[in-house]
Amino acid sequence: MRLSQKVRLLSAVLVPMLALTACSGGGSASGTGGGAEQVKLTVWSWDGTVERAVPGFQAANPNIKVEVVNAGSSQDEYKALDNAIQAGSGVPDLVMFEYFAVPYFAVPGKLADLGELGAEKLKQDYVPAAWSDVTVNGKVYALPSDYGPSALFYNAATLKKAGIDEPPATWDEYYEAAKKVRALGDDYYIAQDTGDIFFLLSLIWQAGGRPFKVDGNKVHIDFTDAGTTKAVAFWQKMLDEGLINTKITGWSDDWNRTLNDGTLATQTMGGWLTSTLPERAPQAGGDFRVALMPQWQQGAKVGAANGGSSFGIPAAAEHKEAAFKFLEYFTHGGGLSSRVEAGAFVPNMSVLENEAFQSKANKYFGDQKVGAVLAEASEIVGSGWQYPPFFEWARSIYGDLASPFYTTGKGSLAEILEQWRQRCIQYGNEQGFEVS
Repeated sequence: MRLSQKVRLLSAVLVPMLALTACSGGGSASGTGGGAEQVKLTVWSWDGTVERAVPGFQAANPNIKVEVVNAGSSQDEYKALDNAIQAGSGVPDLVMFEYFAVPYFAVPGKLADLGELGAEKLKQDYVPAAWSDVTVNGKVYALPSDYGPSALFYNAATLKKAGIDEPPATWDEYYEAAKKVRALGDDYYIAQDTGDIFFLLSLIWQAGGRPFKVDGNKVHIDFTDAGTTKAVAFWQKMLDEGLINTKITGWSDDWNRTLNDGTLATQTMGGWLTSTLPERAPQAGGDFRVALMPQWQQGAKVGAANGGSSFGIPAAAEHKEAAFKFLEYFTHGGGLSSRVEAGAFVPNMSVLENEAFQSKANKYFGDQKVGAVLAEASEIVGSGWQYPPFFEWARSIYGDLASPFYTTGKGSLAEILEQWRQRCIQYGNEQGFEVS
């Protein structure tokens, strides 16, 4: 399961949101639904919190029945949706998409334009970057349902042991901290990486790099712009100097062990790690904290995203208006609070700015008010980021290209990215896009 599929539970932070009132714009979603005709909606989702919104919605709309189906991993779901669309039967009414997958279905016309159903009125309640993620060629094809602002998760006890009292505020400070952590012993590293493309892209994103430019059917890929070059060169230096553990893969038992014993000092990941970390490293409870990503310039506040999901309505769906009514209800209206209470981390400003969300002390993170940090991280995500419409394929092939470098140390990240670019150009053109 990829990182972006893990954006689900942040209950330790969000339980106090029980008192959260329904967000603005939810009025139409909580109406009776009108008419006596019975409608059955099928929703494909791997987010368990969506089901929490069903009882309230059905009570308010007795003529609409909702069935939430887990269609498997995101890759399985996308394949099943493509098959259903091609077959002309079995197309669900609502489908969950990772943000990077929205263009894949939107560009060839496989998703309904939600602007025609009234989605634009909801725009102001979402952090700009999340809204941008569901907007393709000026049209909205999905509504954001959860989010993964990149943040620095750090073991304060390990950093203190290395003589570091505060989390690194810049990447230069991060580099110096990495050397101090390595000096603690052979097993100590500031971070691990075995070829996580989403982490590398978050560095590039934050540095101002915009390697993917999409305009309709045309895609341009360039990993030589200033921001991309800066980010890649920095991480290359970290790897070349042996400051990063390249033997331990994320989500493995070894990863859990090093998080637990403190030999892995930090992880820069999506805010969803707040819920996963206590399960992975229970022995480190009270030691970890959360901070904004280190900055490329002292005093700056720019972020990136790593993961997140949305829901769209297939163009071939039978009940688009009813589907949008439920979509609005659980992403923005009366059903949002039940999902938040269940642990969904959402990009709605009405939630992120809520006092209960921001002021809750989190015991695992040393009673830190984690919500306030993640809210700020969500709001400072750099604008203008795009994914190519075939990124679902591209992310899988990157791992194949990067693996030899991480296992042998031969080559460079820049060379891998160039190989990746060439493969993406070839594949994209084969799929009918104009890629250069």
